Amino acid sequence: MTNRRDLFPPIEPYRAGQLKLDTRHKMYWEESGNPRGRPMLFLHGGPGAGATPVHRRFFDPSHWRIVIFDQRGSGRSAPLGEIRDNSTEHLVADIERLRHELGISEWVIFGGSWGSTLALTYAEAHPERVAGLILRGIFLCRASEIDWFLYGVRTVFPEAWRAFAGFLPEAERNDLLASYYRRLTDPDPRVHLPAARAWSVYEGACSTLLPNPETVAAFGEDRLALGLARIEAHFFTEHLYPPERDLVLGAQRIRHLPGVIVQGRYDMVCPIRSADELARAWPEAEFAIVRDAGHSAMEPGIREQLVLATERAKRW
Repeated sequence: MTNRRDLFPPIEPYRAGQLKLDTRHKMYWEESGNPRGRPMLFLHGGPGAGATPVHRRFFDPSHWRIVIFDQRGSGRSAPLGEIRDNSTEHLVADIERLRHELGISEWVIFGGSWGSTLALTYAEAHPERVAGLILRGIFLCRASEIDWFLYGVRTVFPEAWRAFAGFLPEAERNDLLASYYRRLTDPDPRVHLPAARAWSVYEGACSTLLPNPETVAAFGEDRLALGLARIEAHFFTEHLYPPERDLVLGAQRIRHLPGVIVQGRYDMVCPIRSADELARAWPEAEFAIVRDAGHSAMEPGIREQLVLATERAKRW
């Protein structure tokens, strides 16, 4: 184990493929690092954001067998932005299918934002397949969190929220989610692409502690914006977790597992309250609050804590 505190050098996959999931969906997956190493599964955020090459760099490639995939409708999976046959249950089944495909008995799970939601959902359903969890920017898929994202963020980012809400006609601003969802699911790119960019740029603008034009520009790119905005709006509309399925209540099923929770103090996309609640329900997990960070995994303090966590996980 090293004392490394920042990302590892860029690497390329040694193997990649497209896994046919059903008659509609194909899922991109890749492996990098050490083919004989301990399996580490990376779960991207969004939902719908997809993974990028920088995500391989949180892990020591000499130690970890790094498995990354793009969830249904995201990134390099096809079709992009597809919301039919796309639910949390589908995604958990996809993870199990990929595990079988790659011949893995158990893996450490690393996920941030929506990736933390999916990691917790999978671990609570299949704890015997999980060796530990590294989570960042906790999102529990609750109605209160969606209300904060759609309306509460204007308390701190009023100018970003005005642009987000102002994209819609004034008469439609009383229900931002429904108004955006109608546009995002319209088959005409002249309708859904501008709406996707407005939604995605809003999220990007609120994701960092300090203004970051590069982050905002990346969130405005067509493919990222479409996958992120359409699939987020879909999950926020159709697949919120009811109280009986609450992930904090389910944490009792994973308390025997080692875990690290990394949270930016000033995370405005996924406020710290959810992470704090999870940490109290799972006191065995380490809880690292980064005092000078927002939501993005690329914030310097968040990045450092995540790399330190993957290094400590070598002992799990």
